[in-house]
Amino acid sequence: MAFSTGGSGGGAPMADMNVTPLVDVMLVLLIIFMVTAPMMSYQIQIDLPQPVIDPPPPDENPPEPNKLRIDSAGQLFWNDMPMPRKALGPTLMIESARKPQPTLEIDTSPDVQYQVLTEVLAEAKNAEIKKIGFAEYSR
Repeated sequence: MAFSTGGSGGGAPMADMNVTPLVDVMLVLLIIFMVTAPMMSYQIQIDLPQPVIDPPPPDENPPEPNKLRIDSAGQLFWNDMPMPRKALGPTLMIESARKPQPTLEIDTSPDVQYQVLTEVLAEAKNAEIKKIGFAEYSR
């Protein structure tokens, strides 16, 4: 399909393509990539287990895991005993000093606020608990 220049010259086809819409689309895409590129480079530090060439033999009598239950109201239960939140940090510090360190099994209600769980996980990290597991809520 040929376009005329609209002049009085009578019908000579126009050879130039209109690149303005193409430039507009490219500028919009450039702005989108400039805004989203810094977000994609955000790094999260994760301590992954490193491979060991000669692993130690597994414990024949591993310690009983500690069960920490968080109900929907945010109350803590340490091995099915009610526990005030202020006592969690010192209790975790004592447990992290045990050799071998017992596993901490966290059991949360589906209705618990996310902030409560993050506070508990932060306390466990500060106490240097190495073995943390998540259990299905049983009540």
